[in-house]
Amino acid sequence: MDKSDSSCSTHLIDGDGSFNVSGLDKFMKEVKLGECGLSYAVVSIMGPQSSGKSTLLNHLFGTNFREMDAFKGRSQTTKGIWMAQCVGIEPCTLVMDLEGTDGRERGEDDTAFEKQSALFALAVSDIVLINMWCHDIGREQAANKPLLKTVFQVMMRLFSPRKTTLMFVIRDKTRTPLENLEPVLREDIQKIWDAVPKPSAHKETPLSEFFNVEVTALCSYEEREEQFKEQVASLRQRFFHSIAPGGLAGDRRAVVPASGFSFSAQQIWKIIKENKDLDLPAHKVMVATVRCEEIANEKFSSFIANEEWRQLEETVQSRPVPSFGRKLSSILDVCLTEYDAEATYFDEGVRSSKRKQLEEKLLQLVQPAYQSMLGHIRSGTLDGFKDAFDNALNGGKGFAMAARDCSENFMSQFDEGSAEAYIDLANWDSSKVREKLHRDIDAHVAAVRTAKLSELTTMYETKLNEVLSGPVEALLDGASDDTWPAIRKLFQRETETAVAGFCNALSGFEMDEETKDKMLLRLKEHARGLVEAKAKEEAGRALIRMKDRFSTIFSHDSDSMPRVWTGKEDIRAITKTARSASLKILSVMAAIRLDDEADAIENKLSFALLDPKASSSTNKGSSMDPLASSTWDEVPASKTLITPIKCKSLWRQFKAETEYTVTQAIAAQEASRRSNNWLPPPWAIVALVVLGFNEFMTLLRNPLYLGIIFVAFLLIKALWVQLDISGEFRNGALPGILSLSTKFLPTVMNLLRKLAEEGQKPANPPDSQRNAPQAAKSLQSVASSSASSEVTSSENGTEYSSPSAHNKLL
Repeated sequence: MDKSDSSCSTHLIDGDGSFNVSGLDKFMKEVKLGECGLSYAVVSIMGPQSSGKSTLLNHLFGTNFREMDAFKGRSQTTKGIWMAQCVGIEPCTLVMDLEGTDGRERGEDDTAFEKQSALFALAVSDIVLINMWCHDIGREQAANKPLLKTVFQVMMRLFSPRKTTLMFVIRDKTRTPLENLEPVLREDIQKIWDAVPKPSAHKETPLSEFFNVEVTALCSYEEREEQFKEQVASLRQRFFHSIAPGGLAGDRRAVVPASGFSFSAQQIWKIIKENKDLDLPAHKVMVATVRCEEIANEKFSSFIANEEWRQLEETVQSRPVPSFGRKLSSILDVCLTEYDAEATYFDEGVRSSKRKQLEEKLLQLVQPAYQSMLGHIRSGTLDGFKDAFDNALNGGKGFAMAARDCSENFMSQFDEGSAEAYIDLANWDSSKVREKLHRDIDAHVAAVRTAKLSELTTMYETKLNEVLSGPVEALLDGASDDTWPAIRKLFQRETETAVAGFCNALSGFEMDEETKDKMLLRLKEHARGLVEAKAKEEAGRALIRMKDRFSTIFSHDSDSMPRVWTGKEDIRAITKTARSASLKILSVMAAIRLDDEADAIENKLSFALLDPKASSSTNKGSSMDPLASSTWDEVPASKTLITPIKCKSLWRQFKAETEYTVTQAIAAQEASRRSNNWLPPPWAIVALVVLGFNEFMTLLRNPLYLGIIFVAFLLIKALWVQLDISGEFRNGALPGILSLSTKFLPTVMNLLRKLAEEGQKPANPPDSQRNAPQAAKSLQSVASSSASSEVTSSENGTEYSSPSAHNKLL
C-alpha cells in the first residue's frame, strides 16, 4: 500500500532531511490533533534496517506503513520518517516510523541522518521502541550497541530530560527466558550509559533520570505468526491510556500542547539540521510564545468579526445600550476563555504574558465604545438633570434645594449607569467623566442661578419703575411744598416693599449674607436711581412746566373756568400769583431732596426773582448776586438739578415767554371796557332830559309819532343786522366804511322790495289805523329773522349774514 494514499499517515521528513510542513498540517487537521491539548502521545520506533519495524507497527497500532517484501531481498523500505495515527487507541496516539540504522544505502560512514532522526525522535516522542534481535543480546559488536550509543549520545544534547520511555522489543525470542535476557540487556544499557561522555551538569545523573527502561519480547513473525499476533495484541493493551499515571509514559515531562506540535516539530528539526544544541526548556518557551501569540491573534480576529460585538459597537455610536457592560464583558470572557482553552497546556509564563497582551489589545479595541457609552450616559444624565431642575423650579421649589436634590439624584443615576457599563476585565475608572458631568451640572446650575437672579432683579426693578416713575412724575408736575416729602414717603414705602419681596425670593437661593446684602443694596440704589433719573428728566422740562402752570393759573379762575377779561380783574395780582406758582416748580426741581435735608433754595429764588426791587436794594450793599453761583448752599453737586445761575436764566426766559400772555390779557381787558361803555356821560343824559322835555311831551300827546319812531327803529335794526356793522368795524374804521358803502344801497333796496311784497298781499277792509301796526309787524318779523340769523351765526363762529334773512328782505 502506498503510504501517500493513506489519509491518516504522512511522510514527515524525507530521505534528504526536508520537513513536510503542509503535509503535517493536513495530517493534524485530519486527525483533529489540535483539539487534544495535552491528551495525546507520540510513539516512535528505531532499529536496524530490515529488522521488521514497520511490520511491528502495523500489527501493534493498525497503521499501514510499507513493509519489506522478503521475496525481493533485504533492502531499505522506509526512507526518512513517516507518521501515522494509531487506530483505536485512547488517547490519540501518533506513531513515527524512522529510517533503519546501519543501512548499506547510506554507507558505513554516513551516520549523520541516523543521529538527527534519533535526536528528533527522543525530542518529540514519549515512548521510543527500540527494535532488536534476540540473538544480538550479549554480543559486544552486535548492532544494538551502536544504536544505543547513538541514542545516549544525542540524548546528552537535550539539556533538560523529558523522561522518555525506552521500550526494548526483543524480536524472534529464543527459548532463553526473558527473566534471563532482561538483566543482561539492562547491564549492557548501563555500561553504555556510563561510557557515554556527558556534560558537566549531568556527570552524576543516573539513567533513570532520563529514561524509563522497559523490556518485552516477541516470537518470530515468520515462524509463529499467530503467537506473534497474540503477543502483539497483549503489548497493544499497554499503550491504552499510556500517559495516565502508572502508564508507559505516565511520568513524562515538558510536553508540547497538541496545537503546537507542528510548529514545535518544525523548529526542533531545524535546530537539529543546523547542528545546534537543543535546549528543550528554551524550545518549549519558544513554541509557547509562537503558538500563544498565534492563538491570541486568532481570538482577536475572531472578536473583531464577532457579530454581537459589531452590532454593539455600531449601536453605541448613536445611542446608549442597555446592559452594555454585561454584554461586552460576556463577549470578552468568551474570547479569553477560548484562548485559555487552547493555550492552557503551554508554558504558564508565556501563556499569561500573551493573555495579558490579548486583554490589552481587546480593551484598546473596545475602549472607544466604552467611552461612547459613558458619553451617552453623561449627556443623558445632564439632559435629565436640566429637565428635572426646571420642573422643580417651576413647581415652586427653592433654588438651592432643587439644585442639591436634583444634583444628588442624577449623580446617583450616573453612578448606576456607569456601573452598568462597567467592564470587569478593564477596571477602568469613570471618575473623569463623572467629574466632567459634575462640572457640567455645576455650570448649568450657575447659569440658571445667574439667569434667575437676573430675572428676579429685573422683575423687581421693573416693579419699582412702575410704582415710582409715574407717581414721581405726577408729584413733580404738581410741584408744591409737599412734593419732596411725598416723594420720600413713596420712595421709602415702595423700596421697603420691593426689598422685602426680593429678600424673600432670595431666601431660596441660600446665598451668603454678604452677597445677599449687596444685591439688596443694588436694588435700593436702583430705586434711588429711578427717582433721581425721573427728577433729572423733569428738571429738563422745568421751563415747559412753569409756562403750563402759569398759563393754567393765569387763564383760569378758582373754579377752573376760562377767564373772561371784563375789566374788573386784577391782572397784576393774578400775574404775581401765577408766577409764584411757577417759581414753586423751579424751586422744587432745583435739587434732589430724598434725604430730608433742609435747604434755602425756595427762599433764595423768591427773594431774587419774585421781589427784584427788594433784591436789588439789598444787593446795593453787596456786590454779589445771590443767584450768581453754580452751586446751592448745603446742597451737594451730585444732588443739584438746576444750578442758581441756570434758574436765573430759566426765569428770565420764562418771563419773556409769558409777557405776551399778560399783554394780551391787558389788551383784552381794555377792549372789553371800551365795548361796554356805550352810554353817554351823565351830564349828557341830564342835558337830554332837560332839553328834550318838550319833544317827549309832544310824543306823549301824539302816539302816532311813537309808531313812526318804532317803525324807524325796526328799519334801522334790520339794516344793522343785515349789514353786520359791528363785524365790519372789527377790522378797523376805514375797511368798515368801505365795506358798508358797497353793501348799503343793495341792502336798502332789498329791504324796500320785501316791504312792497308784504304790502301787496290780500288784506282786510281798509283800516288806516291797522296798516301801521301791520307794517310794523312786517318790519318786526324781518328784524327778528335777521337777529335770529345773527345769533345762530355768532354761536357757530361764522361772521356772515343769514341767507334766509337776506332773501326775506329781498
